[in-house]
Amino acid sequence: MRDGTSLHPRTGLYGISEPCSTGIALRCEKIIQNVTLVVDEDLLLAARKVALDRRTSVNQLVREYLAALVEEPSRRRLARARLKRAFETGLVDVGDRTWSRNDLYDR
Repeated sequence: MRDGTSLHPRTGLYGISEPCSTGIALRCEKIIQNVTLVVDEDLLLAARKVALDRRTSVNQLVREYLAALVEEPSRRRLARARLKRAFETGLVDVGDRTWSRNDLYDR
């Protein structure tokens, strides 16, 4: 076992067993893949310092970055849909207009 993962018996890869989102009482295996990165030494040292400050690992920082990168388009779509709805329904309720243009320019 490594980082809360277990070795998958069939693939030999490490995975995390989690409940399925289908609602059926099955268990799904998420397979964790290893990725090799080539990174400048200074960048890696700086990343290790950031990870240390955040009490995490460089691996976790990369995982979080990739997850955010993948989720960003759907967050943008959701934000655009909310903004469109707000424009259609009106951003603020200003009430009835009780003044005229001439009233604004009276001094």
